[in-house]
Amino acid sequence: MDFTFSAEQDALRDVARSFLAAQAPGEYVRAMMEDDRGVTDEFWSRIVDLGWTGLLVPEANGGAGMGVLEAVVVAEEMGRLPAPGPWLSSSVCATLMALRLGDTAALDALAGGAVRGTVAVEEHGASDPLDAIETTATPDGDGWVLSGVKPYVIDGHTADFVYVVARTADDALGTFVVDAPAGELVPSMDVTRKVARLALEGRAARRAGADGDQREVLARVCDDIAVVLCAESVGACDRALDMATEYAKVRVQFDRPIASFQAIRHKIVDMLHQLELARVATHFAAWAADASPDDAIRESAAASVKGFVGEAAAMITAENIQVHGGVGFTWDVDAHLLFRRVKANDVLFGRQGWQRQRLADLVLSGAV
Repeated sequence: MDFTFSAEQDALRDVARSFLAAQAPGEYVRAMMEDDRGVTDEFWSRIVDLGWTGLLVPEANGGAGMGVLEAVVVAEEMGRLPAPGPWLSSSVCATLMALRLGDTAALDALAGGAVRGTVAVEEHGASDPLDAIETTATPDGDGWVLSGVKPYVIDGHTADFVYVVARTADDALGTFVVDAPAGELVPSMDVTRKVARLALEGRAARRAGADGDQREVLARVCDDIAVVLCAESVGACDRALDMATEYAKVRVQFDRPIASFQAIRHKIVDMLHQLELARVATHFAAWAADASPDDAIRESAAASVKGFVGEAAAMITAENIQVHGGVGFTWDVDAHLLFRRVKANDVLFGRQGWQRQRLADLVLSGAV
């Protein structure tokens, strides 16, 4: 089996890295931290021109017709910044939801980037994010009325629409579209990503996708999003390793570079070890999301990578701060931004503890 990327995927990575280096330097990232929208019209327009808004959209709907593996390639480069802006929420999360639900009208709109969406899945709790949903949907004439709160919706204050996952009267899970959600911007540990609280009491909505319980489809969407989040974290870790290595070469202590000290060498080697394991696991999970004919393999790959990458990424980015010493804790260095991004990614769409439990259940049941 060939585990390398294709020439086209390598070219996509090269374009992504060069574009982000030129258009989203550290100054831009820090400026967007202070901007309520988290993105400029110019930057978003350039992403549209590159076709990244339609990366996951089928060609029939005006997109590039690529898969999760290509999204992972771009997400790794985004994670290196770490990138602000609604690419993840709209071009990955909302697009995957529209794709799995068969919402072709939304796919057409999302591909062009003029319309941006997001998803509202998680509520409170540390187990299966779908089990924790308490938001309800009640029929109201030709539409639906929602009741509940979604406390953590990425870009929920600027998105043009949001896919809300809610329970119906028969306790089934369904997906409902709310236009112009206008959520309340709230603080987040990841200061480079905008998050909103969405109060849904009495909000009108329309149903998306097929009638009946959509749990199986929604679980697939959550898994695919989780894999892309892991790719972001891998990119952040890649940057953290580069930062730690370069700083260790130039920081002098006791008249010698700290890279010559065995303790620092051990830290960096351990970071590299964990990074390579996380990278391989993420790439395999992305391949499985696109190509595996066995749902159990896809599910176990998603569960294992989300469970492993969360812990590994926290270790790598934290060690980068330690290698930098006191300056690593300051706002002047990007080390803490990388740590914040991976810690926030860890709790989204299934925390690592639940993912490990889920993987164990799959193994013990004989599914994998």
